[in-house]
Amino acid sequence: MAKKVTTLFIRDDAVNLLVMGGKRVEKWASLPLEPGLVSQGLILDQAQVAEKLKELFKLGKVGMGKVIAGISGHNSVYRIVALPELPEAVLPEAIKREARRVIPVPLDEVYLSYQSLPATKGETLVFLAAFPRNIADALYQTLHQAGLQPHILDLAPLALCRTVNEPRSIIVNARLDHLDIMVMAERVPQLIRRLSLPGEAESLSERLPTITEEIDRTIAFYNSSHQEKPLDSTVPMFVCGDLAQAPDSWQSLAGKSACPVSILPSPVESPEGFNPNEFMVNIGLALKELLPEKGEANFSLVNFNALPEVHLPKAIRLSNILVPIGLTIGIGLLLYMGFLVYNKTTYISVLRSELAPIESLIAQENEGIATLREQVQQMEPQIAALEATTGIFDTTFTSLGEVREEVDGDLSQIVSLLPGKADLTGVNHMGDTVTVSGISPGEYSIFKYARDLRAGDRFSMVIISSIKAIEEDEIITGFEFEFLLK
Repeated sequence: MAKKVTTLFIRDDAVNLLVMGGKRVEKWASLPLEPGLVSQGLILDQAQVAEKLKELFKLGKVGMGKVIAGISGHNSVYRIVALPELPEAVLPEAIKREARRVIPVPLDEVYLSYQSLPATKGETLVFLAAFPRNIADALYQTLHQAGLQPHILDLAPLALCRTVNEPRSIIVNARLDHLDIMVMAERVPQLIRRLSLPGEAESLSERLPTITEEIDRTIAFYNSSHQEKPLDSTVPMFVCGDLAQAPDSWQSLAGKSACPVSILPSPVESPEGFNPNEFMVNIGLALKELLPEKGEANFSLVNFNALPEVHLPKAIRLSNILVPIGLTIGIGLLLYMGFLVYNKTTYISVLRSELAPIESLIAQENEGIATLREQVQQMEPQIAALEATTGIFDTTFTSLGEVREEVDGDLSQIVSLLPGKADLTGVNHMGDTVTVSGISPGEYSIFKYARDLRAGDRFSMVIISSIKAIEEDEIITGFEFEFLLK
C-alpha cells in the first residue's frame, strides 16, 4: 500500500493542502486568505488562520492529524560552509561557531538547521539554513490551534529545489510581491535569493524587466565565484508561480545566458483538473518522504527536518520513571514497618518474602552503577583529547575566517559598485592584489566604476590596466576593461 503524506503551505494570500499516496496526487484544496492575516510569511492573526485551516481540511475531506508544513523562507539565510574533518561529538558546536560568523543576524533571533554534504577527505561540508524564530513559532502555534501535528518542517525554496530532477539548473519562482531565484549545482542549492518586487498594482509584464535583470545579476555573481564550471547555455531554467501563466515571456528571462527556459515540470502523477504549478511547494514537501532511493535520480541532496528542537516531541526522561518508582517502594517499606509494629508475629514471614526480590534488585542496580563508573573512567581521557582538539580547531577557524572575511569584503564591494549595464568577466584575488576584468557599453561607466572603487574604503590604489574597444563591422559595440586593485 502506497505511503500517504499530507502537506500544508501557508502563503500571504492563500493556504494550500495536498495529500499524496506514493507518487500520485490524491486530494488537494486551496483557500484564499484575506489581507492582513499573513504578511511576509508571518502569521499575524493565529486564531483566524487556524479557523481557515479547519475549513480547508473539511473542504478537502482530509482528516486532521500529522502534516508536513512549509515555511515561507522570508528573511532566511542559506550558506554552504567548509570545515576541517571533525569528530561527530564536536561537529554541532563547530557549526554553531561558524554560523555566528557567516549569518548576518544574531543567532538568538533565528533557528538553525543543517545537513552534512558529500565532501573530499579531510573536509566537512555543511549546508546551513537560518530562518526567523517568530515566523516558525507562529506557524507551529497556529497549526496546533487548528488541531494539526506538524512533525516535519521545511523552507519553501528548498522544497522547490527538491522538485527538479536535474543535477544543474536555475529555478525562478515569481509571485505577486516577491521573487525566488535558486541555482542548483551538483544536486545542491548553491545560491538562493529572495527579493521583494514592486507593489501589487503592477502587472507581471511591468515586473519582467526587474525579474530579468535580477536573474542576470544572479548568474553573473555565481559565475564570478565558479569560473571553473560556470552556468552556461546548457543549464536549463525552470519557471513557476505567476511566470507559468506567461509563456511568451520565458525566453526573454534567459537574458545573456541564452539557456533554455520552460515551466517547472511536476515529478509526480497528477489527476485531471489538478494544477501542479499552484501546489509545487506542497509537492516538494511531500518528496521529503517520497524521494526515490539514493542513486536513482538527480533530485536535491538537501533534505533535513527544519522543525526546531523546542517543538519536537519531548522524550520521556528517566527521572520521570525512577522517581515515582522510588516513592512507591519507599511508601511500601513504610507500610511494611507499620504492619511489623502492629503485628510482627503475623507479617514477619510476608515481609521477608517481599524483601528478597527487593534485595536482588538492589544488588543488580549496584552492579549497574559499578559498570557506569568504569565507563566514566574510560571516557575521561577521550574527553581530554577532544578538548585539546577543540583548541586546535579554534585557532584554525580564526585564521581561516580572517582570510575569508577579507576576500568576501573585496568581492562584495567589487560586485555592488558595478554599473548596471556592465558585466564582470573575471575576478582574480592574489594576496593583496585583485585583478578585475569586464565589459561595458561605454567608457564613461568604466571610469565611473574606477572612481567609485577609489572612493570606497577597501582599496588603497585602483589602476585602469587596459581599455579596449570591441568592434563589429567597424562599429564599436562596447569596451573591455581591466583594473588592478591594491
